[in-house]
Amino acid sequence: MTNLYDTLGVAKNASGDEIKKAYRKLAREHHPDSGGDEAKFKEIQGAYDVLSDPEKRTQYDQFGSTNGRGPFGGGGGTQFQDFDLSDLFGGLFGGGASGGSGRQRGPQTGTFTPERGADLQTDVHVSFEDSLKGVQVPVRADVETACRTCGGSGAEPGTAPIVCPQCGGRGVTSDSHGLFSLSHPCRRCRGNGTVIEQPCKTCRGSGRERVQKTFQVKIPAGAKDGTRIRLKGRGESGRNGGPAGDLWVVTRVAGSPLYERRGADLLVDVPVSYSDAALGASLEVPTPDGPISLKIPAGSQHGKLLKVKGRGAPKLKGGGKGDLLARLKLTVPEKVSKQERDLLEQLRKVSR
Repeated sequence: MTNLYDTLGVAKNASGDEIKKAYRKLAREHHPDSGGDEAKFKEIQGAYDVLSDPEKRTQYDQFGSTNGRGPFGGGGGTQFQDFDLSDLFGGLFGGGASGGSGRQRGPQTGTFTPERGADLQTDVHVSFEDSLKGVQVPVRADVETACRTCGGSGAEPGTAPIVCPQCGGRGVTSDSHGLFSLSHPCRRCRGNGTVIEQPCKTCRGSGRERVQKTFQVKIPAGAKDGTRIRLKGRGESGRNGGPAGDLWVVTRVAGSPLYERRGADLLVDVPVSYSDAALGASLEVPTPDGPISLKIPAGSQHGKLLKVKGRGAPKLKGGGKGDLLARLKLTVPEKVSKQERDLLEQLRKVSR
């Protein structure tokens, strides 16, 4: 005779909670719905039937049987306890049978679980100048939403889905296998609980259609290439009363022939003559807010960086603006006059 404690893999003095925990683990592993062995599952269920009942367990511990009728009592037939197998296999069908349209149902009910709509992403192209000052632009996105013809029901206008005659609207059907039954999504309605006899000609019964929508989005001052802007609730509409997803707008900023972006700082090249670099000078330098006068120190070298605070790009998270970095580029004229040549010759002699 099989030892029931060994069947569940517990000690003879195991508590009720330990027995229940062991049973749940083995039942998940061997249940036929999960591809397990039916005979093994019956043996596990029989052992739990006895050991989970204090009176039967006492009789089994004393006599090796219950009321002298064999180890399981009841003439050798397994009696199921009030134990909901859906508690074990609630995830078997994803929390309920799912229909072909992707709608989720609560287990063995006529209600659908709300689903959030999908997020969408689209790009918007802006000029370098607009990215610095901020701009409002239209954005277009292809969005899947409830069919405008049938209102999302999937049925031709003037008709409506009917309760599935095979499952009675439950979305699942059961096949009896002696001591237990196996549940699976209804083949007629594919788990929806309803059947569409006259599908909508626009959406062909899906209840959804894809349309192009236009939204106005504000590009913040200081946006960079790749900045993501969230439009809450502008994504695809939810199902079964669920909330809509979000639309993410990604900025694509055109390059600038004048500035190089370094975070919130802007780098600009400033041509400087040899004499101005050597003697010092004040030169006009462009900035996004207009030209300014920049003092070039005497003896400045090629590539020297001069910083002008607060003249860069706006910082996205606040805190003012970055800096303007003026990079000196020493220029040499292609042609010089006789007077300039004479002066340069004298300078060369002095420098030696």
